[in-house]
Amino acid sequence: MKQMLALIALLVLIVALTVSSNLVVAQSSAKAEDQPDMNTALNHLQEAEKALEVGSSDKGGHRVKAMSLVKQAMSEVQQGIQYDHRHQEKAQPK
Repeated sequence: MKQMLALIALLVLIVALTVSSNLVVAQSSAKAEDQPDMNTALNHLQEAEKALEVGSSDKGGHRVKAMSLVKQAMSEVQQGIQYDHRHQEKAQPK
């Protein structure tokens, strides 16, 4: 009888740990996927940066300024993503 109770307790523990680890994995995946528009914007900005880097340098300083603004925009998008993640974590009950 004691062995049966120990076995049941062990099975309950295994199920609980499995469910718990699946929730953690799902939450981690959701964090990466929860801002598809911001991630798309960041990808477009990275592509713009690459295109500007290979462009000819004679643009009266406008290409260089555009590169600086693109880097600034990428930083703002990344900060926005981080801000959202921090505030989502605080809003979620523990």
